[in-house]
Amino acid sequence: MSSPSTMQSGIVRAAAVMAPVGLFAYGALRWVDGRDGTHGPGLAWDLGHGAFLMSLVSFATMAVAIALATPRRSTYAAVVSTLLGASLFVWVTIGDLFPGFKEAAGLPDLLMNVGPPLLVLGFVAALHLAARAGTAPRYSAPLALVGFALIIVDLDLLPLAAVAHPAALAPLARRPRDRRA
Repeated sequence: MSSPSTMQSGIVRAAAVMAPVGLFAYGALRWVDGRDGTHGPGLAWDLGHGAFLMSLVSFATMAVAIALATPRRSTYAAVVSTLLGASLFVWVTIGDLFPGFKEAAGLPDLLMNVGPPLLVLGFVAALHLAARAGTAPRYSAPLALVGFALIIVDLDLLPLAAVAHPAALAPLARRPRDRRA
């Protein structure tokens, strides 16, 4: 069984910071991109999607760390859901950035539609299970759910949603306490 220190590795701390930063950047750049009444293609579109990719990879990284720190079948199921959802999201995002890729390897609508819920439900469930195991605070999962729900309500709420995520993920972003003190 891995120790809770898995949750405090440098990679996990960076991911806990980069996930909301990526969401906020994507939301802000999406707003800039849409000022002319349409979204994409262009510099703000490309940079925003790059930030979103960074965020997706960060959520997946944290989910794997949770599985390592909380090794139970239910946690693994939540992490598989998160990874599958993140993978489908990445596929769609790459298709948004590269229309040739989308033409050659576009996803069926069914897969495009199940990716977001798999990511959200899997990640929130993983946080909940980590809280039950004592490796994350009890408020992390509900706050993450609020952040994701804001995005579901309206993509223009991405910057606000990104503000909910640092509070949910702050415990994962903290450095471990110096045991010599």
